[in-house]
Amino acid sequence: MSQTITGGCQCGRVRYEVRGKLRDVIACHCVQCRRTSGHFVAATACRRQAFTLTKGESLKWYVAVPGFRRGFCGECGSNLFFEEEGGERISIAAGSLDEPQGLKIAAHIFAGEAGDYYEIDTSAPVSQRGDHNVALP
Repeated sequence: MSQTITGGCQCGRVRYEVRGKLRDVIACHCVQCRRTSGHFVAATACRRQAFTLTKGESLKWYVAVPGFRRGFCGECGSNLFFEEEGGERISIAAGSLDEPQGLKIAAHIFAGEAGDYYEIDTSAPVSQRGDHNVALP
């Protein structure tokens, strides 16, 4: 039997579950992620077929770049998801998970866009672009 992982927004109006394992965390330092979160985004991910939205009454989607969208709660403002429309994965804000999953930051992407008020921990691979070698489970 596969593991069920749950999570959601601050107010509880958006809930999800993942059946199976999550990818380790990618820290994205791009300007868009920093603006939507107030800092860099730490996101895990799963294959789309493992993801189920169990409650989405206030889920809103924002398209900043055609073909990609960001999911957030329209009530409490929690930053929750990022996905390529029709892609094989959905990225999930690691802070929205209900329980610790033993995940770690496995890579940093868009490091050239990082804020000037912090330093990137180079113990994980760092990319100036969006490329990384962190596989989906």
